[in-house]
Amino acid sequence: MSNMLHVNRATFDEVMLPNYAPQSVVPVKGDGSHVWDQDGREYIDFSGGIAVNCLGHCHPALVQAIQEQSQKLWHVSNVWTNEPALRLAKKLVASTFADKVFFCNSGAEANEAALKLARRYALEKYGEQKNQIISFNQSFHGRTFFTVTAGGQAAYSDGFGPKPGAIDHATYNDLASLEALISDNTCAVIMEPMLGEGGVTPATDAFIKGVRALCDKHNALLIFDEVQTGFGRSGHLYMYQAYGVTPDILSTAKSLGGGFPIGGILTTDEIGQHLKFGTHGTTYGGNPLACAVAEAAFDIVNTAEVLQGIETRERLFRDKLQQINQKYDVFSEIRGKGLLLGAVMNQAHEGRAKEFIAASVEQGLMCLVAGPNVVRFAPSLIVEPQDIEEGFLRFDKAVARVVAGD
Repeated sequence: MSNMLHVNRATFDEVMLPNYAPQSVVPVKGDGSHVWDQDGREYIDFSGGIAVNCLGHCHPALVQAIQEQSQKLWHVSNVWTNEPALRLAKKLVASTFADKVFFCNSGAEANEAALKLARRYALEKYGEQKNQIISFNQSFHGRTFFTVTAGGQAAYSDGFGPKPGAIDHATYNDLASLEALISDNTCAVIMEPMLGEGGVTPATDAFIKGVRALCDKHNALLIFDEVQTGFGRSGHLYMYQAYGVTPDILSTAKSLGGGFPIGGILTTDEIGQHLKFGTHGTTYGGNPLACAVAEAAFDIVNTAEVLQGIETRERLFRDKLQQINQKYDVFSEIRGKGLLLGAVMNQAHEGRAKEFIAASVEQGLMCLVAGPNVVRFAPSLIVEPQDIEEGFLRFDKAVARVVAGD
């Protein structure tokens, strides 16, 4: 194409708002767990686009789904429904606690819908005094003003004017702190079964069961934000299944589309009926393109082969991280479940997670942080064992460089 502009990393500073600080290299092509930049340099991807590319890059089944659907129907308004959305909803309902589904475009939109539904349910069933939402410190629920206020990191919501009210924060994995806040005026508790952005910290069994019991006691809805933990990431289709604790509303996104933007909430008939005609909506939510891709991803992820394979890969990741730690002594622990893992910096390397990421990029490896003290891994759920092997050879070199620079 003759009108293809030449762009590079410098173009970002020229034309994009400065709310991101992307790496100096620009990825242009991906295949499985491999990515290439503008200069043709190859990287192994252990970040998965922040737990999004659940089947790696350009998986043939997803490519086929988008190609086929792109020649049929891209978008209709919500005056109509469409077949891919209905098929995807049926599959999600059949494999979870839910009776009903609502589709949107992102995790933030899913949590927005979940919180609005919880407030409407409480209002109609119990009255307007029942409006308190309780979340947890260090949690992350999205960037809309409602969801960022619910999130437990005030730095993300400060400085935008008056915040939505009746939102309080307890301490994660501390049941007493929730008990001190919850009352019959609590409409919902929203929590991640494992803190993602907040440090890759799984809920303890006693905590998550205790939260469920407190919600039941006070007629509060329990919302699980499974945007990052869901859709196979933990080795279960959704992580609530690992705990045997069922939420009232569950939000899902990220991996759900395998790289194509889609989000949704799952809930019961009893609760869902309160999102009556006209109470909520989205222009693109549930569009046929997104749902066709998500359905193709679902058909692969929700199989014994893939879900059981995640446990094997988790063991490989943990073994490799422990071997590296025996050599360099940089981590205090390896946290997480399935293929959402966090290597926590020990005291000697406190606050230095970003340096490990930068060194990894130099060695041809993509990984993430989860706060200043945790290196986060969220690779493809079907990452090949030889790619794990090669990725950790590169990570070993990156760690060696950071330690040598002490």
